[in-house]
Amino acid sequence: MNLSFEQLPEAVTNLTKEVSELKQLLISKEQHSAEQPEKFLTIQQAAAFLSLSVPTIYSKVSKRELPFMKQGKRLYFSLTELTEYLKNGKKKTFAEIEAEAELYLSNNKKSAAL
Repeated sequence: MNLSFEQLPEAVTNLTKEVSELKQLLISKEQHSAEQPEKFLTIQQAAAFLSLSVPTIYSKVSKRELPFMKQGKRLYFSLTELTEYLKNGKKKTFAEIEAEAELYLSNNKKSAAL
């Protein structure tokens, strides 16, 4: 989009307004997430959340494959950490791999030209 010199003040005003709105959204989201206390799960709840059996959860805990906390003889699991654990196991699609490869090649062509 090409702007003329005369359109520039209005464009800057609109951009400033949009940035301000984004900032307010981020602040409200941050406050909302700060208001919600972290949720902890028992081993049975964690097993249900991960769709695994309780013995499998015990096995993963003993191998330190799952993030957990221990209080006395009880195990607890952070819902946030379990969600991250699941996300870390995400496999990339062929399209994502191809896009990364193209980006890598285009960046290396620029470096090789220098």
